[in-house]
Amino acid sequence: MTQQFRIESTTLRDKINSLLPSQARGSIDVDLSGQTTIVPIVDLTETAEGSSLRQDLQTSLSLGSVTSHSIINTTSTIINTPGYFRVFGGVSILVNSSNAGGVRFTLTDGTTSKIIYENKTIASTAFAQYAERYDFIVKIGAGESLTGTGDTSGSRLIGCSRQLATSDGTLVNP
Repeated sequence: MTQQFRIESTTLRDKINSLLPSQARGSIDVDLSGQTTIVPIVDLTETAEGSSLRQDLQTSLSLGSVTSHSIINTTSTIINTPGYFRVFGGVSILVNSSNAGGVRFTLTDGTTSKIIYENKTIASTAFAQYAERYDFIVKIGAGESLTGTGDTSGSRLIGCSRQLATSDGTLVNP
């Protein structure tokens, strides 16, 4: 059996009016009432469960979620696991009369390769340094990989990658 009781406090009515101004536009036309029965409220949303983060938090970086790369005068595989990845960092190319360098990212399946980013300089009598940031999202399928190349000792790709989702779109939290 539920016990009913009335709340006639003007202080409570004023508080409810200030918190819920759309209710009765400034005055509550009915008496407040309560009950002594405990009624649990269960939030069944993913956020309450803890399995879902806000989008901006889901894409955050953590020590365990990023893989760094530093590619100088070589070609290296950056990612070879299927899924969606954010790749970000910086390019640095030193240029002088004997050094015309370049950097690039290439998607490959072992047979076909496609350059998705490339930056090349030409040799110059003046010494110069070129720098640029990169930040992109790439999907890697089964049997595919993303490689990075720095053509010379003065051509550098330095950055990180972080998996955002598996190939079926399941988000990967940091």
